[in-house]
Amino acid sequence: MTQADRKKRSTRMSKMVTPPVVTRMKAVLQKEMVREFLAEFLSTFVMMVFGLGAIAHMVLGDKMGSYLGVNLGFGFGVTMGVHMAGNISGAHMNAALTFTNCALGRMSWKKFPVYVLGQFLGSFLAAATIYCLFYTAIIDYSGGRLTVTGPTATANIFATYLPDHMTLWRGFLDEVLVTGMLQLCLLAITDKGNNPALQGTQALVIGILVVIIGASMGMNSGYAINPSRDLPPRFFTFIAGWGTQVFSAKDWWWVPVVAPPLGAYLGAIIYLIFIGSSIQQEPQILETPSTYEDRRTPVLPKTMSHPPMTSSLTPVSVSPDNRPSVLSHP
Repeated sequence: MTQADRKKRSTRMSKMVTPPVVTRMKAVLQKEMVREFLAEFLSTFVMMVFGLGAIAHMVLGDKMGSYLGVNLGFGFGVTMGVHMAGNISGAHMNAALTFTNCALGRMSWKKFPVYVLGQFLGSFLAAATIYCLFYTAIIDYSGGRLTVTGPTATANIFATYLPDHMTLWRGFLDEVLVTGMLQLCLLAITDKGNNPALQGTQALVIGILVVIIGASMGMNSGYAINPSRDLPPRFFTFIAGWGTQVFSAKDWWWVPVVAPPLGAYLGAIIYLIFIGSSIQQEPQILETPSTYEDRRTPVLPKTMSHPPMTSSLTPVSVSPDNRPSVLSHP
């Protein structure tokens, strides 16, 4: 068989191997909403695997883990998530930040359930992954009893629980404040009209921000600061054998769902009022559409060939007239 014949046969084989169903699947995966869903799913999964794995080391590993390790695990897990999906969905990985994006007009509300569903599924799968990876260590540590409280509790590997020194409403205020600090600093990191992080370093700086928050304010409530981080793993522990106490312990379960969106929104408003409005703006001039489009550069470096998108974790940016930008994703 000549080389030309072999080439023709290979071409025919490749056409036969790609049935219509595969072609349709590829077309579906290229749709914007589907890509954003998958980006949120995968970036949240990556962040949560690193974060929950670090907690498992601290709880189960005796000298193998530490609280600093937990902060580093979540912080640099966020960094990897931003690199994973920052130019596709913006890598929110946090329903509170997605809520703030929508509430301040940066993205359409119709994307809210898509983003949150992707985040929740990624977080749930990450909890299941860590459970499988550390199953024997969990059973050995707990003596075969999956408990929520007590000296051999293991539910805290997956979700946050209020410590004895905290009351419910103090914990609520703590979550509001800590999430507000997260949002406040995210805007500062990415606000091009102020003093943003250097281009290409935003993912790392955001990861360092999460480490700082955990190291300085994580003791009181475990700094959930994210409904997508807390609720899906809590639900996993419910069905995996820890029982209903994962929801009834100090009635805490709803606080990491409600308080972070409130805190993120307040943090964004405070930044826009106190910082955004004080930034000296250049005189506005009429611009051509092409000049306007040039301002829509992504906060993170462009790594894909599709149109650029704004940053992962930043719900809003400050526009020339000192109002939240209403630039939604293309």
